Amino acid sequence: MSMPTKVKRPSSITVGDFFIKNEKALKLRLVGSDVGFTRKIWEPSVNRPGLALSGFFTYFAYKRIQTIGNSELSFLEGLEPKVRAGRFSQLCSWEIPCIVVARGHRLPEEMVAIANEAGISVFHTSMVTMKFLNAATIKLETAFAATMTVHGCMVDVQGIGVLVQGSSGSGKSESVIGLLQRGASLVADDAVKLRLIEDREISATAPEMTRDMIEIRGLGILNVAALFGVGSVRLSKRLDLVVNLVHVAEAENLERVGTEQLTIDMMGLAIPKVDIPVAPGRDVAGLIELAALNHKLRSFGYNSAVQFDQRLLKKMADDQLG
Repeated sequence: MSMPTKVKRPSSITVGDFFIKNEKALKLRLVGSDVGFTRKIWEPSVNRPGLALSGFFTYFAYKRIQTIGNSELSFLEGLEPKVRAGRFSQLCSWEIPCIVVARGHRLPEEMVAIANEAGISVFHTSMVTMKFLNAATIKLETAFAATMTVHGCMVDVQGIGVLVQGSSGSGKSESVIGLLQRGASLVADDAVKLRLIEDREISATAPEMTRDMIEIRGLGILNVAALFGVGSVRLSKRLDLVVNLVHVAEAENLERVGTEQLTIDMMGLAIPKVDIPVAPGRDVAGLIELAALNHKLRSFGYNSAVQFDQRLLKKMADDQLG
């Protein structure tokens, strides 16, 4: 099985990148200049600069996106024009990434000019302040999450996210085609992008260039959505199980009963793993589907191997009792 590439965790993202990726989802609209698009967002969170606007900058979270809501706007409107301009200029003197004004409110043009002159871009959003804070935090946590790319095929088999891996020529893509014919959905082929979500689960997606595509030797690149319908593809799926295809000649020491669950370390998480021997004539797609269904049963607390072990122990005890 191919080894995963190095885990990458971004230390920052640019304001321009954040805006382009989340413009529609967060209902963002640029006001004034894009002069601050190259500024860096250093922390995956959002800050409300109420204390900073009052002149208190101790522990000011300047590395975060600054969000201005009703409270901040009401406070600024209650200040004398010169004091208001001075307080806002003081806020913009810090290396803040950008300013977002919530609830569809508009920042006065003189304040937008102060921000732009300081190299800071200003955005408006129609979202309620708290909804924007929650949604933006989720988007930022995703952007700052650890990522890695592994070789294999990712497929959704009856709700179970299965990563099929194996050496070159082991039949990964051919097995996935068999699964698609059984109603499974393709997530990614060949290159699978993994993203660690809140250090508790892994989400898998495909690179944009190869999304919806699969390569089959002898046939070339195939469009899965066009061949099997739009329901046969998924943009992302949680990684639940790793299936490693092993040539039958290398399968002498594989588990036969399955009382112990094998795992593999993926981005610091122990992901259940199954080794399946491949040989001419074997229905590998069917075996992968069985492995996924068995994993689903185990997640509900049922273990076929343990039940067999209990039956065997009971039979031995009954025989000893005569």
